[in-house]
Amino acid sequence: MPQPRAATRCAVQIHRVVDLARARDARRLREFQARCRAIDGLNRKSLTQLFQSGLLYTRQGARLGRDLLLAHQHLLRVSELLIRIGELTGPAAAADAEPLYDEAQDLLARTTKLTSRSGLVFARGR
Repeated sequence: MPQPRAATRCAVQIHRVVDLARARDARRLREFQARCRAIDGLNRKSLTQLFQSGLLYTRQGARLGRDLLLAHQHLLRVSELLIRIGELTGPAAAADAEPLYDEAQDLLARTTKLTSRSGLVFARGR
C-alpha cells in the first residue's frame, strides 16, 4: 500500500529568530575586549624594551614607565567596565551599557595616547 503523500512531504522546520541588536552588542563587546588585549600586549612589549634597553634609568624613560603604568591602570578599569557590560541583562541593558561604553572608549583613547609616546622615547634613546 502506498503511503500518504502529505505525511512524507510535511517536515517540521524550526526557524531561529536572531536578535540583531543583541548580536551587535555582543560583537561590540568582543571588539572592545580585543582592543584591550592588543593595547595591553603593546604596553608589555614597551615595558620589556624599556627595562632591557636601560632607558628606564633616564628621566625620559622613568616618565615613560609612569605613563605605561597609568595606561595599564586605564586598561584594568576598561576591563572592569567590560565585565559589567557583559553582565547587564534585560530590556534596558543597551541604555545602561552606553555610558559604560563611552567611559571605556575615553579610557582607551587616553591609553593609546600614552602608549604612543613610547615609540618617540625609544627613537630618541637609540
